[in-house]
Amino acid sequence: MKKLLSIVLALCLALALAAPAMADGTVKIGMVTDVGGINDNSFNQFAWAGLQELAAEDPTFVVNYLESKTDADYQTNINTFIDEEYDLIICVGYMLADATRDAALDNPEQKFAIVDDASNADLENVACLTFAQEQCSYLVGLVAGYMTQSKTVGYVQGMVSDSMNLFGVGFISGVLEACPDAAVLQYNANNFGDIAGGATAAKDMITKGADVIYQAAGGTGIGVLNTCEEEKIWGIGVDADQAAVLGLNYVLCSALKNTGAGCVSIAKAVKAGEFAGGVHHYTLSDGAIDIATTGDHIPAEVLEKVEAAKAAIIAGEMTVPTSVDDCPLFTLDD
Repeated sequence: MKKLLSIVLALCLALALAAPAMADGTVKIGMVTDVGGINDNSFNQFAWAGLQELAAEDPTFVVNYLESKTDADYQTNINTFIDEEYDLIICVGYMLADATRDAALDNPEQKFAIVDDASNADLENVACLTFAQEQCSYLVGLVAGYMTQSKTVGYVQGMVSDSMNLFGVGFISGVLEACPDAAVLQYNANNFGDIAGGATAAKDMITKGADVIYQAAGGTGIGVLNTCEEEKIWGIGVDADQAAVLGLNYVLCSALKNTGAGCVSIAKAVKAGEFAGGVHHYTLSDGAIDIATTGDHIPAEVLEKVEAAKAAIIAGEMTVPTSVDDCPLFTLDD
């Protein structure tokens, strides 16, 4: 009898997760930011932009966000959306992994998605939206390696984690492919919202000879790019086309990671009754990962090499490293 009851409960849960949203067709999507905030000009902002575009195209989607000022806000914000009966709660950033897990376990019929985390992939009601950020980072690394004149480049990372380390592994691998004897200065900001700290890190790298700096640091990275602009050395953006978004002239290129595409995809799956937990991985092949070259700062011969590498990755002819063990020059994980 107990076994039969457990089977029935499991079936009911599966049906609840697969069911489309409200009977009137309205689909309520709530997004919880990490501490970088909604205006970080990075992954939070672009995830929200994707959801806004979705709601503009299809008014049956009602989208809203709650901003987390500190990590203490994560659980509170999630619970607010649960109480308001949102169909899908999207948590942006791996820093929300624990809060997402706790909420998902306590509310097994509530659908969740989380950006940049796969640790919750074992839960049926959590869709883990991951991105091949090592691929776009490799491409901008090639650009940096080909464009550096000092043979010294810099890399600023927001925090150390398996997910964030992929940015550095890809970038350094690309740099060394283009310029095998390059030095890569590295700094872990341990913060996604410290503009002043990003500026200080960039100034230090410039003093040490860096003439190209890549930042994968959320709001902290804005300080990096602003300093590159002031010092007239090349900065490399992340997540979206930051040359266009920030209006800067010294953004050489940007590693595109379309967090909005993942959020839109899972939102549409909820409406269609096709929500599924587990890992949903986005790569160069489906266009969620790419490189932006606004400003035309990159010579044609360099662009040709970058496009050739991009085509080879998509075709499966080359694989970008995905582990710090395969990138000995990466030091932030030490």
